[in-house]
Amino acid sequence: MRFFTVLGVAFGLSIPLVSGSPLRAERLDFSPAPVLEKKQTCTNGPTSRSCWLPGFNANTDMYTSWPNTGRTVTYDLKITNTTCNPDGQQSRVCMLVNGKMPGPTIIGNWGDTFRITIRNMLQHNGTSIHWHGLRQLNSNSQDGVNGVTECALAPGDAKTYTFKATEYGTSWYHSHFSAQYGDGVFGTIIINGPATANYELDLGTYTLQDWYHITAYQAARRAFLSGQQLLGPPASDNILINGTNKGNDGTTGTYNNVKLKPGKTHRLRLVNTALDVALRVSLDGHPFTVIANDFVPVVPYTTPYLLIGIGQRYDVIIKANQTAGNYWFRAEAENACLSFSGGVGKSIFTYEGQTVANPTTNALPGRPTDCNDPKPVNKIAKNVPSATFATQAETLPVTFGNTTVASNNQSLILWTVNGTSMIVDPAEPTLEYLAKGNDSFPPNYNLVRVSPNAAWTYWVIQQAQGAPPIPHPIHLHGHDMYILGTGLGQFDVDQHLSSLTFTNPPRRDVHHLPANGWLVIAYPTDNPGAWLMHCHIAFHVAMGLSNQFLEREADIKIPARNSEWWNTCINYENYLRNRPVYAQDDSGLKKRWPPAIDDFSAMM
Repeated sequence: MRFFTVLGVAFGLSIPLVSGSPLRAERLDFSPAPVLEKKQTCTNGPTSRSCWLPGFNANTDMYTSWPNTGRTVTYDLKITNTTCNPDGQQSRVCMLVNGKMPGPTIIGNWGDTFRITIRNMLQHNGTSIHWHGLRQLNSNSQDGVNGVTECALAPGDAKTYTFKATEYGTSWYHSHFSAQYGDGVFGTIIINGPATANYELDLGTYTLQDWYHITAYQAARRAFLSGQQLLGPPASDNILINGTNKGNDGTTGTYNNVKLKPGKTHRLRLVNTALDVALRVSLDGHPFTVIANDFVPVVPYTTPYLLIGIGQRYDVIIKANQTAGNYWFRAEAENACLSFSGGVGKSIFTYEGQTVANPTTNALPGRPTDCNDPKPVNKIAKNVPSATFATQAETLPVTFGNTTVASNNQSLILWTVNGTSMIVDPAEPTLEYLAKGNDSFPPNYNLVRVSPNAAWTYWVIQQAQGAPPIPHPIHLHGHDMYILGTGLGQFDVDQHLSSLTFTNPPRRDVHHLPANGWLVIAYPTDNPGAWLMHCHIAFHVAMGLSNQFLEREADIKIPARNSEWWNTCINYENYLRNRPVYAQDDSGLKKRWPPAIDDFSAMM
């Protein structure tokens, strides 16, 4: 039971590896793109990370300016059915990208154009790939959300996504079709650019995820059954780090291992790719210096622990200045976020020259026990206009309870906003409605039109009184959220307006809505498109906690007729006409229950 308050617009949220061997973090030493316009005054390097290209550095406003490298980065990714056993405890069905979990890391430079071909080799599943956190400025059709920005990709079909990297930093890509990313359809993204602090070595991305010994589809089914009894979703069996971990008995599987060079500074790019858990992360004896959250560079700050919500990323610097040896890296489900797991994520960081062995180190003191995102200072200061905030505020209830679903007139327990649980058709996305001149969107699309005259949109996202006290990691597509404030209880403009931050508030694309509380955000309406906002707990999306909005409709770029975008719709519609093995039983975004089919005895 959550409430979303919209300000400025009416917004509603309804609510391993095949071989089993560990993936390792590898150092990634990339040079910036070539000089394009004028002589460079400094060169990006270990002692000058704030430099990049002529006219572009760590002080450049990424929202208004970015390089044009003239370079196109290409990747070819195949999604296949297979099996995997990442902790050695139970082999099961997986869906992997190029046979790996996580899939290949997409790497490019700030200002590059990316051309990434996805080949759906799954026999009986559609798919779509979302490029998480990427702004997709004027390229809404490339956002990868079936039922919103595109049709799902049919089995045997292929699609090439093309977009510009107007920001830099760390992110990930993942399926936005049903529960697939929990079964392995995900990978990471590195867009090289300047940094707000110096470092010598880049260790690359480091994924953190919950892992179920049943499939993500089965876990979603059990989450629904638990939700019907208000018991909550099942706890995962383990936590994987870079796609591997030892089993809970300590005898199966393998710990991931990272090498540190004594005396050097190392950049590590942390990404939470979980279905259901927020994670508390630390490295024994080595505090983190944070230089970015999501795609937003921040003024560096040091902390021994980081809370990383689902979909969040942190770029950190680690100094290898301790006694040479082995140290535990820890990723534990944060119970304060109502996140639970039967396992603890562990990996080993080893100083070069030392034999890899299980560490005997102890965790750093002062582990927090809350579910609060940090409030860093942005490197690039951006302010939010406040004059019209109070007059634009509206409240929309986000609730959890009995709801009638239009498709079958059945009373269910689902997340809703304004009484609606989001359900979209992967064969008829919002952009296709626009392309055909049809503005009769089904109520379950949870779509709201943003006023074309609104330069900024403000949202008060409010938990309902009496709602289950669960924090939600809220993710916004196409924009960074400006975090104006959070608090407990019910938001009141007269009482809380003075506590909001309009001068350089924290920015990111995923932020927690507190349990029994509120989250106030803002963002400029500067990106034409149909954009999704949703809770990134997959089981909550499964039960309706999503919303979409249309922004600057007249400026949305609709793909041309007979283009690949249109052809994928034709191909998916033909696939559906042939009576697919699995009838649609989801919202078109993540798992929705109850399903369109009734017999799940084989899944349980």
